[in-house]
Amino acid sequence: MSRYRGPKLRITRRLGTLPGLTNKRSKKKDRPGQHGKNNDGNSKKITEYGLRLEEKQKLRFNYGITENQLFRYVKEARRRRGVTGLILLQLLEMRLDTICFTLGFAPTIASARQLVTHGHITINGEVLNIPSFQCRINDIVGIKQKLASKNLIEKNLKTSRFKDTASHLKFDKSKNEAKILNYCNRDDILLELDELLVIEYYSRR
Repeated sequence: MSRYRGPKLRITRRLGTLPGLTNKRSKKKDRPGQHGKNNDGNSKKITEYGLRLEEKQKLRFNYGITENQLFRYVKEARRRRGVTGLILLQLLEMRLDTICFTLGFAPTIASARQLVTHGHITINGEVLNIPSFQCRINDIVGIKQKLASKNLIEKNLKTSRFKDTASHLKFDKSKNEAKILNYCNRDDILLELDELLVIEYYSRR
């Protein structure tokens, strides 16, 4: 499937901070494009559709998923009981690449996806190379017992932006592995987003 491989700071200038996409910040404050600069305070008013579209794009770029993948997650969230917006975020947060990012194994979700596809990550002691794998409660996420894998991830852990482990994960520093205790809380999600607008965006599909 196609992935976005263009300039990441251009996306953050348009959509705001996306911790899963990049940890860098642009020196430019204006939105990208020829209409990005506000001349004499006359900025183009965003429509309701445009607002919902931007919230949807935040999810897509932050988690590095395609439009079809996101729509499938939305349909799955609708089928489950509970608040659809929160369930959608929980499904995305339970992806293996997102769990690795949350643990600090990689600086971005894209880097975490690469760790998984290269076979550095294990689930319950078995190597798994599927980034979109839906982790379950009580799963153990660990590192492959190989020197290269350990050195790479330990280096990332030292430079991790996250000082505290999310409340739904229990991290064992001695083994460099984590147990998934529960689904994440809304407060544990770093992305600033109104998930209700995303659900409304897909309400006609």
